Amino acid sequence: MPAAEPNLPIDWTTFRAVLFDLDGVVTPTAEIHERAWAELFAAWDFTRADYLAHVDGKPRYDGVASFLASRGVALPLGTSDDPPGDDTVCALGNRKNDMFNAVLARDGIAPYADSIALLDTLDALGLPAAIVSSSKNARTVLDAAGVRGRFVTVVDGLTAEEHELAGKPDPAMFVHAASALGVTPADAAVLEDAVSGVAAGATGGFALVLGVDRSGGHADALRRAGAHLVVPDLHVTIGDDDVRPADAPEANR
Repeated sequence: MPAAEPNLPIDWTTFRAVLFDLDGVVTPTAEIHERAWAELFAAWDFTRADYLAHVDGKPRYDGVASFLASRGVALPLGTSDDPPGDDTVCALGNRKNDMFNAVLARDGIAPYADSIALLDTLDALGLPAAIVSSSKNARTVLDAAGVRGRFVTVVDGLTAEEHELAGKPDPAMFVHAASALGVTPADAAVLEDAVSGVAAGATGGFALVLGVDRSGGHADALRRAGAHLVVPDLHVTIGDDDVRPADAPEANR
């Protein structure tokens, strides 16, 4: 297990698997999500601070409920089948989902170059990667970005619903992904940009919880949530010596 404050670049051979959050780590969909949330809650003067505190990284309906509670608004939960609207928590969540998908269909999405570089490094080392995302749109986003095939497994909002897994900040989704890859949390790294996701990785006892602070100004919150290390991008985690043939002998493969 690496030290609490590992050095850069990271020795990825220390781990047997790497678990990636999607939005804000692999693809810039966090920006689309944030715009959709801001439009949904415009009447309540929704701010970036609200986004980070109440909805970032959480399952959609949990985010709706958390934000409404911060404004003293109580709505019935409803069901996932509620039509998009504003009379239940689920209706608001479904309305937000429509907003997100409209932007994704119109503008498309491209993965971060540094994420692809890290995935190339992990492939060369023979280390499997997984996506762990609260979003039920994760597979659609991965397909749109052309990177779904880079991940051995995808644990998303649909998986959580099917297996009754609690959402982040509970570690259940990360633990499920690690199990699907045949490893324990003590052998896996978690890459997250959201406070709730970092907290999930820390609570789950993962060997490394790496906070990704692409926009800056979020590092302290990620550290307080349990990140062992916070980086501005994933390029800084890759050393030239990390890239070696996939059939190179590795003690932990």
